[in-house]
Amino acid sequence: MNYDHYTSFSVVRHEAGIVEMILGADGRLPVADAAGHGELAEIWRDFDKDPDVSVIVVRGQAKGFSGGGTLELVAAMADDFEHRARVWREARDIVYNMINCSKIVISAINGPAVGGGLAVALLADISIAAKDARLIDGHTRLGVAAGDHAAIIWPLLCGMAKAKLHLLLSDEISGEEAERIGLVSKTVDAAELLPTAFDIARKLAVGPQSALRWTKYSLNNWLRQAGPIFDNSLALEMLGFGGAEVREGLAAVRERRTPDFPKTSPV
Repeated sequence: MNYDHYTSFSVVRHEAGIVEMILGADGRLPVADAAGHGELAEIWRDFDKDPDVSVIVVRGQAKGFSGGGTLELVAAMADDFEHRARVWREARDIVYNMINCSKIVISAINGPAVGGGLAVALLADISIAAKDARLIDGHTRLGVAAGDHAAIIWPLLCGMAKAKLHLLLSDEISGEEAERIGLVSKTVDAAELLPTAFDIARKLAVGPQSALRWTKYSLNNWLRQAGPIFDNSLALEMLGFGGAEVREGLAAVRERRTPDFPKTSPV
């Protein structure tokens, strides 16, 4: 299978069925524009169908794992129903396609991990973070509900109390703290991030593939059970993109200031 048609990331084949999915362009923090967001949803179907893939290692660039969606993408969602509907479908597919991809996914998280990239990082079967990585779910800071992956997996990973604390405040979590609360599988020094990810990938690639994939399938039924929770959170996120709060949140980001959200709410 050929992956050259993807433009927002590259796919490099390694030994023994290991592939490396490299987000973004060299030297730049990966961000998702309209095309890239759609590609991030579709790639998991291709990996699943590729008989030469056993393990996927996902990483960002030297500047970080992911910077989230571009301001142009966010503005288009706030301004246009058709853009919101398309991004809703893609955000849904990122989550469900990762859950249903039979191949083992390992994320190697460095620097900031935000937005759809954070969804990929935490939905990976094994997540490895640099100790100084910065995980940020900034939905409520922007003025919309945390919907693109958080409700389906954060409470399972780190518990409801920590999930509410960090998702409501949209605060930054270091790699070390993420491991302490169970949000990621493992942390290492930054220099050891990729060597550790590939060491685990090699061990999995030579393992019994049916047993590994069926184990993943069974464990992911915990996530499938939470599907209605995720669907609700994503719908409420998209509803928020039509409101006043996201317009103020987007303006604050553009103007590099603290947002002044409305003091009353219709809900």
